[in-house]
Amino acid sequence: MDASIIIFYIISAFILVTGLLAVTSRKIFRSAIFLLFSLIGIAALYFWMQVEFIAAVQIIVYVGGIVVLIIFSIFLTQKSGDQMPKPIRSRVLFSALAVLFGLGFVLNLIWKYGFENTEPQNFNVKVSDIGQQMLSTTEHGFVLPFEVVSILLLAAMIGCIVIAMKASPKPYKEAALEVDENSISKS
Repeated sequence: MDASIIIFYIISAFILVTGLLAVTSRKIFRSAIFLLFSLIGIAALYFWMQVEFIAAVQIIVYVGGIVVLIIFSIFLTQKSGDQMPKPIRSRVLFSALAVLFGLGFVLNLIWKYGFENTEPQNFNVKVSDIGQQMLSTTEHGFVLPFEVVSILLLAAMIGCIVIAMKASPKPYKEAALEVDENSISKS
């Protein structure tokens, strides 16, 4: 085993551990931070594969855009430091069964079809070619996924604004009661 394979396994283990911690953590802020580290690990995997442009897009769009918006919306909510409730046992059981089924399915596919040993090929694509293809409307163009990413960022921003603007109804009721008590005491 050479150093390249060891680095791959370290990056993969980092992604899996932080992804698992993001899902299982009971504090919402910690979950967001673990999601941030998991997405950074995916960018590291892209760097390891020498696809620097995709790694930079991963960092800019997901780490710099989506996760930062999620963290800001968590900070703007009233209960950002509270623990989330414990999951229902039946959901935990069904989640574990789904994971086992998925793992069995993937292992069955690997056992049935395997992997062919091929020689690695270098990517010799310029960033300008990637940009032209992303904005192309031809058969092999990617303008639709490019626009979908824009809509994803817009939806994340709108979701953060909605979460941040959501006010607890309790302060309004208390404020209304105080106004009513003040008006009654004056008359």
